[in-house]
Amino acid sequence: MNKMDRRRFLIAGAASAVSLKTFAQATSGAPHTARLTLHLDRLGAVIPHDFVGLSYEKQHLSDPNYFSAANDRLVLRFRDMTTHGVLRLGGNTSDYAIWKPTSASVPQPRAKEGDPPPNLTYDVTPDAIHRLRTFLDATGWTCFYGIKLGASAPEIADEAAFVASVLGPKLDYFQIGNEADRFGAITRDPKTWSADTYFSEWMALACSIGAKVPSAKFGVPDRAGDPEWYALVINRLLALKDRPDVALTHHYYFTGPPSNPKANLADLLRPDPKVDKLASVVSAAAAKLGEGEHRKVPYRMTEGNTCYGGGKPGFSDVFAASLWAADYLLRLASLGYAGVNLHGGESKYAAASLGGTLPGELLMKNPAEPHPRPFYTPIADIGGKFVAEPVSYGMRFAEKFAGATIVPLDFDPGPVNATAYAARRSDGSLVIAIVNKDATRTLKPSIAGFHSGSYRSLKAASLTSTDVTWDKTATAIGHAVYRDAQKVAGSAGHANASIGTDADLQFEIPPATAVLIASLT
Repeated sequence: MNKMDRRRFLIAGAASAVSLKTFAQATSGAPHTARLTLHLDRLGAVIPHDFVGLSYEKQHLSDPNYFSAANDRLVLRFRDMTTHGVLRLGGNTSDYAIWKPTSASVPQPRAKEGDPPPNLTYDVTPDAIHRLRTFLDATGWTCFYGIKLGASAPEIADEAAFVASVLGPKLDYFQIGNEADRFGAITRDPKTWSADTYFSEWMALACSIGAKVPSAKFGVPDRAGDPEWYALVINRLLALKDRPDVALTHHYYFTGPPSNPKANLADLLRPDPKVDKLASVVSAAAAKLGEGEHRKVPYRMTEGNTCYGGGKPGFSDVFAASLWAADYLLRLASLGYAGVNLHGGESKYAAASLGGTLPGELLMKNPAEPHPRPFYTPIADIGGKFVAEPVSYGMRFAEKFAGATIVPLDFDPGPVNATAYAARRSDGSLVIAIVNKDATRTLKPSIAGFHSGSYRSLKAASLTSTDVTWDKTATAIGHAVYRDAQKVAGSAGHANASIGTDADLQFEIPPATAVLIASLT
């Protein structure tokens, strides 16, 4: 293992030596038993290979060198997460971009109020788009490309046409406008701005883009949180004779701003009813639209994280956020989502999107202290070195389900705050994730009909730790495995597997640990 600075992480490179006997971590009382039963006779949704994604402020394109194959350290961090993800370029700053196709172009910015500040403008040039294509080729990723809502139709169409011609198959969808349901409070007249007004303006721009890019697809409505917008947007789309090709998108932040009392680790790790409520609204909207179009309409969470406003120090950037991310992504996969994009990026662009500062800095004893910012970013830029932050480890954990088909299951962890997910891969093997988010209780699950496999874990010394251990190599686990404990330096503990009386696989999961178990093919 390679011990790095305090904001980097431990990677267990010798997981084969992980003991199957006990975890060296404090627990509260005897382990709580739980039985997990898989229902292989009724499979669920197929998780797309590009399920995992990241969301960045579009203003990153103001520096053409950022999203470029030449930025090899960032390329490596993206590929560490997945080699087939989705990069979404949008955020608040997407509505302040100026397309500058030539050096002589001088388009006039449109004045706005609210966040970002009204004087924020920046150029996006053809050079930035060409370099973006090299970055996507180098990482294996594709792109959701945000375009501002409010510019002239010719300007929008010209930008979209150029982007489509350069990105080609690397372009998934256009998104016109960011969180337009907030515009009435920050950029438009609240007396006249509505979902209906939004859709009329959106449709005019979509038609302009479609005239130049007939194959264009759109993510809509990319809203902040108003569920009533879905009903109107779907009804307006269904009323059209020639509808654009759309996917449904929305945002989700667990809480915010950083000063919100709800921004605490105990609440973060509890189930959030809003997740299932949002899923119910968007899946129903997708089903209704799909009936009218005789196709399956995908839906994706395109921007979100632990705490809006750039995250909170000691909350968004610790191991608890790893467990939250793993559980959140797998929950959305089980609910039929096409993917998840967690927001992050460079501090200066995140701050610009929020009016110039990060609210979480006010909670620091010394705001000048070196610290990865924004606090929730999955990948942090620390002195020019790109570092995987806690959230990214949860995303990498969940990414192991990409391409598999959800397997329904029964799981009752009792008083332990834990969740479980399962899926069948294309080769017939099974993958099971159990996320023990409990700070003090050990869980002892048994998996009915599951006798052997391989084991990996995501763990840390505590929920507030900034050093995360993610086993690189899987360890054999099951009835044929019996060996003495052998501690790996720096690890938080080890799993305990044994034969139950009913010959099902049993093992212990200590507090604050996620495990990934795969059957042997």
